[in-house]
Amino acid sequence: MSIIQNNNASLPAKKLAVSIEGIKNYLGFLSEIGVTGFDCSEKSLRIIQSWGGKKPFLNETLEKIITDMGECRQCSLCNKRTNIVFGSGNPDARLVFVGKAPGSDEDIKGVPFVGEAGRLLTKIIEAIKLSRDQVYICNIVKCRPPGNRNPSADEIMACLPFFKRQMKAIQPKFICAMGSVAAQTILGTTIPISKLRGTFYDVMGIRVMPTYHPADLLRNENKKREVWEDMKQLMCEYNEV
Repeated sequence: MSIIQNNNASLPAKKLAVSIEGIKNYLGFLSEIGVTGFDCSEKSLRIIQSWGGKKPFLNETLEKIITDMGECRQCSLCNKRTNIVFGSGNPDARLVFVGKAPGSDEDIKGVPFVGEAGRLLTKIIEAIKLSRDQVYICNIVKCRPPGNRNPSADEIMACLPFFKRQMKAIQPKFICAMGSVAAQTILGTTIPISKLRGTFYDVMGIRVMPTYHPADLLRNENKKREVWEDMKQLMCEYNEV
């Protein structure tokens, strides 16, 4: 932090940081379009081999992402939050449950899905013969929007890089996207959750099942039947992998 604040002395460091960020973004783009490697000169190959099998820049961890977030001020949600709600559960989980953003209980405790909707989510997880310790739970946006409103597009875009890094670190086989915000963000669509749910989608090798958010079930119990149908599909494929 002190390097950033020291204007004159930090200029080379700033340029380096900008260059590194540009390289990271470009490599991420290449990865998304299917590029899996590069042709290297003999000299480059010898340098790579000298690393002793280590893979710098590739070994993403949740701890590293949390460190990089720090006291994140990427959007205005930082002004009224109590805690950043990063995520909880098994860092090697095969299944990740994703919601839209923390609520008031989560903001206070710094843990996702601990309020009334969270207790219902726990029951859903247990109904498919798993526990919260076996899965990972997080939200697209890590800070609570005032009044529990839906996060804005700007707020989602500010947090999305951290979410993508979370998924790369965990490398789950399945994602259960709960509610419109989570499902539409992950799938890159504006189709309503009522049309998306009940079907698996492949996103960069991950099987994504959209379904209703537990908070929706608290307001409309009739949706519980549909969620259970979605969970049965998820449980069936989860047990086959």
